[in-house]
Amino acid sequence: MIRKEPIDKAKARRPFPLQLATKFLSLPLLLASVVVAAGEAPLTTIAIGSCADQEDEQPIWKAINKDEPDLFIFLGDNIYGDTEDMDVMRAKYEQLGSNPGFIELQQHAQVIATWDDHDFGINDGGVEYSMKQASKDIFLDFWKEPADSPRRSQSTGIYTAYTYGPPGKRVQVILLDLRWNRTPLATVPTQEAYDERVAQLMGPYIPVSDPNAVFLGEAQWQWLEQQLQVPAQLRFIGSSQQVLPEFTGWEAWANFPRERERLFALIGKANGGQTFLLSGDTHWSEFSRVDDAVDYPLWEMTASGLTEEWKDVSPNRHRVGDFYNLANYGLIEIDWDAPAPVLTFRIKDVVGNTVLQQQLSLQP
Repeated sequence: MIRKEPIDKAKARRPFPLQLATKFLSLPLLLASVVVAAGEAPLTTIAIGSCADQEDEQPIWKAINKDEPDLFIFLGDNIYGDTEDMDVMRAKYEQLGSNPGFIELQQHAQVIATWDDHDFGINDGGVEYSMKQASKDIFLDFWKEPADSPRRSQSTGIYTAYTYGPPGKRVQVILLDLRWNRTPLATVPTQEAYDERVAQLMGPYIPVSDPNAVFLGEAQWQWLEQQLQVPAQLRFIGSSQQVLPEFTGWEAWANFPRERERLFALIGKANGGQTFLLSGDTHWSEFSRVDDAVDYPLWEMTASGLTEEWKDVSPNRHRVGDFYNLANYGLIEIDWDAPAPVLTFRIKDVVGNTVLQQQLSLQP
C-alpha cells in the first residue's frame, strides 16, 4: 500500500473570536434528541470509522460489507470538505454518496454520523467558521435526517443519541459535536518549543488556560447529562477527537482539561450501563485505558482512517498494546448470551484482517 503524506496540521493559525453566549435548551427538547431505533432485535455487530477522503477509491468498504454490521458509525472527517463554498461541499458529499461500497453499506446497515473539522468545513476550526449553519444543513440532508428531527431545529450543534435493542440488551449511542461551539485552541508559545514538539512526534497544541474557553457548550453539556440518565446496559460515546490520550499535541479533549474532567464525572453518574469511548481523527488506531476516571476501567477505541494514514504516531501513555497506522476500521461484536456480556473490539485492515484486538466483559 502506498503511504500518504500526512496533512500539515501544524501550519500557522489566526486567533479565533470567543463565543460570547450559549443558548440553553429546555428539558423536553433535550430528551427529544433521543432516537429510538425501530425493532427490538439487539445489536450484535457495530462497525466504526473516520477520515475518508472522497477522492480515493475506498476499497475498505469491501471488507466492511463482508462483516455485515448492524450499525455503522461515522466518527468525523467523513469527507474532506475544507471550504466555504457550499456547492463544493455538496459535490464532495456526492462523491462519497456515489461510491459503490458506501451504497452497499447503506443497503444492509443503519448508518449514523457526527462530524469533525474537515466535514465541518475548516481545518481544526470551531465557532468562528462562518458557514457552519449551511454546512450543518448539507450534513443533515446527506445523512437523511428527518425534516422534523430535533437535530435540525437545535441551534447549538449536530449532537444526537440513539437507543437500540430490548430491555436487558439495550445499547445507547451518543454522538457529540466538538466543532459548533469550540473556542480557540492554545499553541506552544515559541518556535523552540514547537521544534521540541516535532522531535517528540507531537503537535503544537497545549491545554487552554482561559477560564472562558468552550469545547461542547453549555446546552450540549445539559443535553449530555440527560442522555446519560436514559436506561441502557451498554453505552458508546462517539467523539470525533480522542478523549483519554493526553500527550499527542494535536486536537483532543486533553486541550480542554476542565471539560474532560466534567465528561468523566457525568459518565460516573450514568444511569446504569458501562460506557465505552469511540473516537477518530488521528490517522492511526489504538486502544486506550484509564483506571481512575470512573469506578471501572474506562476504555477508548480509536479507529482512523478509512483512507488516511500517518507516519509518525504520537505518544500515548494510556495506550494498551500497539497502534496501527495504515487504512483501517473498527468492529465491535457483542455476545449477549455469555454469563456477563462479552465485547470483542477489533481494528481491521483494508482487507478485513484483525490487526489489533481487545476482548472485554461488561461490568456486573
